Amino acid sequence: MNVYRLLKLNRKIKSHRIKFLGLYLLHRFNKRYLAVNLDPVLACNLRCKMCHFTDAEYIKTLKGQLEDDELEKIAKTIFNRALKLQIGCGTEPTLYKNLVKVVELGTFYNVPYISITTNANLLDEEKIEALLKAGLHEFTISLHGVHKETYENFMKQGSYEKFHLALKAFAKLKKKYSFKVRINYTFNKDNFYELADLFSHFNGQSFDILQIRPIQKIGNTEYNNFNLEPLRADYSKIINQIKASCRVKNITLLASDSIPNSKQINTSSLIFDYTFFYISPQEFWYKGATWSHESFNAHAKKIGWQQLLLRNIFKSKKQLKSLPNRLNYEIEFN
Repeated sequence: MNVYRLLKLNRKIKSHRIKFLGLYLLHRFNKRYLAVNLDPVLACNLRCKMCHFTDAEYIKTLKGQLEDDELEKIAKTIFNRALKLQIGCGTEPTLYKNLVKVVELGTFYNVPYISITTNANLLDEEKIEALLKAGLHEFTISLHGVHKETYENFMKQGSYEKFHLALKAFAKLKKKYSFKVRINYTFNKDNFYELADLFSHFNGQSFDILQIRPIQKIGNTEYNNFNLEPLRADYSKIINQIKASCRVKNITLLASDSIPNSKQINTSSLIFDYTFFYISPQEFWYKGATWSHESFNAHAKKIGWQQLLLRNIFKSKKQLKSLPNRLNYEIEFN
């Protein structure tokens, strides 16, 4: 399954009414439509300056990891409705002792697309191969600097060399397994211009998808310059250079044509709250969902989820919540 073609379809369909009609029908006929985002452990090995793991007060709220029996109950509860299982959503999943088992459960429940988001500093060839054998489809790896100095400045406690070793392992294993590697580059005014040197430092054979996304305020982070206006005049020039290189190297690019306006209504994100389900040792979808005792279908019936999807078909865009920085990018296929 190509999730990026689905994302592009979501961008192309402008009518939120058609989108909610689609969700209503998928739900009613017991089909997959959920993006299940799972943090099996609430910890990270790095302290990236743009991340909430540099917020001391936030870290105090994080505790716990899923036990085996909890993981199995969660999988039984909701994996059969998942179109995509994303492991790692703000924490570092490679710290979880049973990471391979998470992937195996996704495979057991026939989840069409299973992805892991990681900083890659704890990955080596053996660990990567174990995850691929378990059924993983994609590695999404975080990158906040093209040059070594910038990378290790923004990704505190991270190793530029270890990151490159993981990419070399990906390139090697691509000859044996079918999987994707996606780089997520979060830019700010201090690391944006390095993108012009990206393909001088990173082999286009080691990754398949590149997302370039603007910095967002996600807490009391160490780096807190969110002003991107100084980049606006040069943004398109740099992005167009990268776009041309991605076409030559057959890399899918996820990037907006211009720096997004935070006040702009993003119609592509109107269905986000109805497809994105977050799970961690502290949270499960909506408050009050007793996942250990009832299935997703049972809880959805109890709260009238199907009727909510139906009602949203008839609501205006202003009545629905829009997330300005979510899905606010174009997808360039080659």
